[in-house]
Amino acid sequence: MMRRLWQSAMIGLARSETAKSFMQNSRATSFLRGKYVAGESVAAGCERAVSLFERDGIRSSMFFMGEYVDDPALVDETLRNKMNIADAIGGHQLDIHVSVDPTQIGHVIDPERVQEHAQSIAERIRQLAGHRDGVHCLMFDMEDASLVDPTIAIHNTLQDMGLPVALTLQAYLRRTREDIGRQLSRGSRVRLVKGAFAAGAKLAFQSNSEIKDNSRQLIELMFSAPARSSGFYPIIATHDTALQDVAIETARRNGWAPGEYEFEMLLGVRENVARDLSAKGERVRVYVPFGRDWWPHAVRRIGENPKNAMLLIRSLLQ
Repeated sequence: MMRRLWQSAMIGLARSETAKSFMQNSRATSFLRGKYVAGESVAAGCERAVSLFERDGIRSSMFFMGEYVDDPALVDETLRNKMNIADAIGGHQLDIHVSVDPTQIGHVIDPERVQEHAQSIAERIRQLAGHRDGVHCLMFDMEDASLVDPTIAIHNTLQDMGLPVALTLQAYLRRTREDIGRQLSRGSRVRLVKGAFAAGAKLAFQSNSEIKDNSRQLIELMFSAPARSSGFYPIIATHDTALQDVAIETARRNGWAPGEYEFEMLLGVRENVARDLSAKGERVRVYVPFGRDWWPHAVRRIGENPKNAMLLIRSLLQ
């Protein structure tokens, strides 16, 4: 209950224009931006991505920040930045995922145009990635429960067109086992995350132990024999070393080799764990956000655990 209340409060702060304006213009909160965000520009994001790969062999999933965008001018700006990330695949020879929230490319304004916008980004990625090594794709981030069906529908449509796309699914939702089962038969690339949104007991598991138990079961499914035979590509996005160990043990038991799946973690969170995994030969990717609207992303990271309250208090007292 405490965790859910905390997450709901942080989601409220993330969506508050007043809080965003205050925090993003306060010098006292610069350490939050520096911890969780690569910078404001595509160039800054690419610089961090190059550094991660050259130093530790860690790949990147780049994200131009913004969500629930209801301004057409901001939708256009987001599309330009997503295209610029795609261009970086060619310019820097990087193995990059381009992450996108449907609500930042027009879902709030015109749901019918979201697929058109996503398709244009995915086509650019396919064109620029060519035959380069790596798992280049447009990664659909998953937002709140009301957007699961439309996000899956867009992903499936673009996948059927032969475009390089991947899908994020959330372990806290009760429906996710069935969603993953359907993606197994499609041979999809699926990123499993815990989920940072709040939902009622009918839709979602409420306790951390329930979510963790479900994560273990979903990992077993993602590394099953049918998954491997279909060409399914598991992406386990967690900072929980116990779940990482479950994934590695399950992969080995079922004949998956490193490179046939990967782990993903967030920039600024347990970076030593990411480096250790990479050093052990696992494929690791870090989610690298950039842009001016950093507050919603940073406060969501704080909201993932009530223990992170000290980060928020520190930002307000400095």
